[in-house]
Amino acid sequence: MLDISDNQNRSTHLYMEVYEYYKKLILDGKMAPGSKMPSLRKCALELKLSRTTIETAYLQLAADGYIIAKAQSGYYITEIAAHQHTRNEPDRHDQTHYRYDLASSGVDRESFRFDLWSRYMKSALRQNDRMLTYGEPQGEQDFREALCAYIKERRNILCSPDDIVIGASFQSLLQILCPLIRKVYPDFGNVSFPTPSFIHGSTVFQDFGYDIHYRDKNCDVVYVSPAHMTKWGEIMPVKRRLELLKYADERGHLVIEDDFENEFVYFQKPTPSLFGLSGGQKVVYIGSFSRLLLPSIRISFMILPPDLLAAYQKKAPFYNQTASKAEQIALCQFIRDGHLAAQTRRLKRLYSSKLKQLRSAVRQVFGTDCQIQNGSAGTSLALTLPCAKTGEELKKQAHNKGLHLQILKETDSHITLLLSCSSMAVSDFVPACTLLLEILKDS
Repeated sequence: MLDISDNQNRSTHLYMEVYEYYKKLILDGKMAPGSKMPSLRKCALELKLSRTTIETAYLQLAADGYIIAKAQSGYYITEIAAHQHTRNEPDRHDQTHYRYDLASSGVDRESFRFDLWSRYMKSALRQNDRMLTYGEPQGEQDFREALCAYIKERRNILCSPDDIVIGASFQSLLQILCPLIRKVYPDFGNVSFPTPSFIHGSTVFQDFGYDIHYRDKNCDVVYVSPAHMTKWGEIMPVKRRLELLKYADERGHLVIEDDFENEFVYFQKPTPSLFGLSGGQKVVYIGSFSRLLLPSIRISFMILPPDLLAAYQKKAPFYNQTASKAEQIALCQFIRDGHLAAQTRRLKRLYSSKLKQLRSAVRQVFGTDCQIQNGSAGTSLALTLPCAKTGEELKKQAHNKGLHLQILKETDSHITLLLSCSSMAVSDFVPACTLLLEILKDS
């Protein structure tokens, strides 16, 4: 049984201790698939914790796929452990649990109020009559209205709720967008992405017959992520944004603005969006909530310019709603009550501090024998080190020692790693860097 003692030096929330305890039991096979979890009441009594703490831990377990809730029955163990033990495709959704994860771009476990979000979800599910219908293909009207006001305040984007299309992910939105582009711009045949790492977006365009290029402003469609020009957080300057818009306008090209991580700009004032600078002409704006909330809350949106919007509205009756209706209802009220703005401020402070501490840890361990790059935004930095190993050798050795790494570039004498601060605890930064140094020195 888990021992929750009065620990003044506790570094994690109580619910995370409960979460880790049950996760280990499940993964070790000590709780069989299909077996029932202890009731919230029973667990709270046994551990001498509040029911809210237990419920929050269970919600986290459910969000990560370890348990599933059954109406009027309770929580049950899934078959996730069996799947993880039998899986033999390491390159697809690797489920390895690392001691130190410097590669993950997930969210900080302590950053999200599961108890608060659960209240909004429960409130949404109590709207019985509304939950009996499929919902609007374009997204729930009240959610689009709340979102419209939010992005006007946060990004200075002026649009109507009718200009916004809600989707479960940016990929689902691109699957709507691509045929619209074909309809409105039948001569368009190629699209440019910043780098080959935009594989999820380029795959959709390839499926619709587009030729894929990289960093080519002469393409018919230019897909850019201005707040995330590099993986280490460099931002596209205003001058360059205006030049891109002018160039695209003169040639009749379309720009798709993926505003990923625009919320996490630390060292300069937020830069105007391409959509705002263009007045909403020939620019598609795409945004998501996965970094602000949880990756498992799948809600994204796009704002369409007039020509594409007109084409969409003709076909809208034939589309289905892809994003969870309950999550849209919950997020709508979450925004209106000011919690999303508060969450944004909280994360901005958190990740800014963590990124500085990660940089400090790198300097402490590696001294001057390294090169660090980090931009004005994001949650990662690029670290270049002397290295005689190949990237694959380094990753394999690190993997065997419980260290997860992402390699950006390698030469005969140096290697560049992308280190993320988002998922790791600050207390792990120095030990993780120390382990990396030991692996590099190990011949």
